Amino acid sequence: MFVDFRGDPPPASWPPPRGPLPGPRITRPRERRLMALVALNLILLLVAPIGGATLIVLLFG
Repeated sequence: MFVDFRGDPPPASWPPPRGPLPGPRITRPRERRLMALVALNLILLLVAPIGGATLIVLLFG
């Protein structure tokens, strides 16, 4: 269905809010700690299955 709005004025433009920009959400030390935890998890993702298989072999083999 087509509605003709040619007689209406165009909508007013919406101005973006002006004010100070928000600061960073995470600080540098916390970012480094987070990256270290991510790296540790990635290493454990590869190492843990090998360690688990070794324990199974030692216990039941």
